[in-house]
Amino acid sequence: MALSGLDIYKLLPKTNCRKCGLATCLAFAMQLAKKTLTIEKCPFISPEAKAALEEQALPPIKLITLGSGDSKFDIGNETVMFRHEEKFRNPAGLGFIIEDNLPDIEIKKRLEKINQLKFERIGQLLEVNLIAINKNTDAKRFLEVTKLVLNNTLLPIMLMSADLAALKEAAAAAKLRNPLLYCATKDNFSQIAPIAKEFQLPLVVVAQDIAGLAQLAKELNSLGVRDLILDTGVKPVSDKIWDLTQLRRQALKKSNRSLGYPSLAIVDKNDFYEEAIEAGAYIAKYAGLVLIRGVETWEVLAILTLRQNIYTDPQKPLQIEPKLYPVGKATAESPVLITTNFSLSYFTVLGEVEASKIPSYILSVDTEGMSVLTAWAAEKFNAESIAKSLDKFGVQDAVKHRNLIIPGYVAVLSGDLEEKSGFKVIVGPKEAAGIPAFLKNLN
Repeated sequence: MALSGLDIYKLLPKTNCRKCGLATCLAFAMQLAKKTLTIEKCPFISPEAKAALEEQALPPIKLITLGSGDSKFDIGNETVMFRHEEKFRNPAGLGFIIEDNLPDIEIKKRLEKINQLKFERIGQLLEVNLIAINKNTDAKRFLEVTKLVLNNTLLPIMLMSADLAALKEAAAAAKLRNPLLYCATKDNFSQIAPIAKEFQLPLVVVAQDIAGLAQLAKELNSLGVRDLILDTGVKPVSDKIWDLTQLRRQALKKSNRSLGYPSLAIVDKNDFYEEAIEAGAYIAKYAGLVLIRGVETWEVLAILTLRQNIYTDPQKPLQIEPKLYPVGKATAESPVLITTNFSLSYFTVLGEVEASKIPSYILSVDTEGMSVLTAWAAEKFNAESIAKSLDKFGVQDAVKHRNLIIPGYVAVLSGDLEEKSGFKVIVGPKEAAGIPAFLKNLN
């Protein structure tokens, strides 16, 4: 837990020298607790107190960067157990295991498919994050496959090998891409640590129990390896979720620094449906990186959609810029549909308008990211706000007609909106799915 202002004050010299720019050490302590000042402002603090305060200033779960360049991604740096307390910061990475005993042509096919796994949903780009290469054959083949993967994808990679000589050779070949090494155990940590330290690479630590992980993490820290990811191995889902939850709790609630690292979960299922469900469970509770084998588009989209929903900020609804959006080759005769600037509402309406193949306009009204009924109940989606949007975004100049289509759920606005806007109001369908048929029959 973070130190309070009074806790910090106890560590200060209490000279009230004012060289920090504040009148008293207590005032300085309060600003340190708020993170508006740094401890360097105090010239008389002892080395022991400074070390203690710097330790407390570290995030409870360390930020780990995987990969390099535009494809790198961060995991960790989380501060809460539940997203409603604040938010989850760095979305869990999703990676794919590729066995090195597959033929080159099959590996290239899988890589090509993985590279294409990009989706746009409610204005955000959903992407996968990592390729894990698992050694099943000899060191020569493992190195060949590592180079093959490096040449056919820009995604970060993870090197999985119990053969440390083969792992070091592959790490040397891939060092510019900052690969993740797998894995340190109680039997090999003293041998694998120099490899991670030499190339400055993050390292997965594996133990079957949490106490074993904590001990290994301490040992690796003492050897100079500090970028770690924790894994308790492949277990039944309920046991794995328990481990992931306890790791998070130990880091956040108990300030256990030896467990203050992101966690890894590997899904070992042959059935893609079961694999998707298990991966989703680990993303929800509380894996920083999840590895699967399936590369089917439907499976990956389902997992990424779940991840997007979990890692949005619940206190800040996803919203788009409020304005008049043309859909297709909209003209002065095109219909005008009204909705809010809540991303999900807008993109749902957009998809159905596009499906109708009728060029239209969509007016997105500023409701601070609220959906139609929520905004109506909060009096942010009413006749006055819609009329203001009509004027602000020049709907009168964009179309010759004076017709508006409003969502069926807010039909009660019709009379007041007609009076305030001068437009004729047409009540549209309650559900967006009814928009294509409605537009086709509009005339």
